[in-house]
Amino acid sequence: MAASTPPRLYRDFESQAQIDAQYDTARPVADPAAARQHLAERSAQARMGLRCALDVPFGPTLAETLDIFPAAAGAPAPVFVFLHGGYWRANTSKEFSCVALGPQALGFCTVVVNYALCPQVSIDEIVRQCRASLAWVLRHIEAYGGDPTRIVVGGHSAGGQLGAMCLQTPWARDYGLPDDPLRGALLLSGLYDLAPLRYSYLQPMIQLDDGVIARNSPAFSARRCTTPMHLVWGGREQPEFERQSLLMHSAWQAAGNVAEQAALPGCDHFSVLHGLEDPQSDLCQRLLRLST
Repeated sequence: MAASTPPRLYRDFESQAQIDAQYDTARPVADPAAARQHLAERSAQARMGLRCALDVPFGPTLAETLDIFPAAAGAPAPVFVFLHGGYWRANTSKEFSCVALGPQALGFCTVVVNYALCPQVSIDEIVRQCRASLAWVLRHIEAYGGDPTRIVVGGHSAGGQLGAMCLQTPWARDYGLPDDPLRGALLLSGLYDLAPLRYSYLQPMIQLDDGVIARNSPAFSARRCTTPMHLVWGGREQPEFERQSLLMHSAWQAAGNVAEQAALPGCDHFSVLHGLEDPQSDLCQRLLRLST
């Protein structure tokens, strides 16, 4: 009798351990504690060295705040709105102030978004909060020297998913704003197909079900949109992060939209962010092109 084929959880994955190995972001990193310390130290330097308005409220809950780093000069300035990662259940805006360093040197106003976390709220609610944060920026960033017609949304990891979801917002219906108001999207190591995470160590915290996955997997709901999207991941990340970005890239193009994709050689899930500290990096140069 022929051996039976083992059941699959998702695609070619037969066990939670296999999925966990692909989505454990610290796994390929030599020293995860040092990687997190780098972000913390550089973020503290950004808050100390750059002009900033911290914890600016944009919504009705205490978690809905913005850290705004106005451009040093030259208003109206292009705007970079950054959505942090943490698998929707960890981190705050403060760990990612460092993403303002490179854009600041290029004349950007940078906004780092804080939002509520799972399991206190659902991923649906986090998406709503991030969309509301962008609506606030569109309406109010001029007061901080920003140009509301030159906003680039960025995101890392779960923030990549949140950024992609923001591009698919019914802006006119939900916010009374023009459709496709964003100039570009720079999404790093994002998660655009949530289905495998249902079978991972994250499930007790993020509580995925069929409806949550369908509503919040932007690779399967791409629509026509005039906003170009750049999808970037680290060359040392697990294959699933490459698959996720390529899937979103294909979906965005298939919907008739402009998309670019690139792997950054030698970068892991944490160091892929370092380019946002350097105005001459590939990431900051992409940001500059997207804003024009």
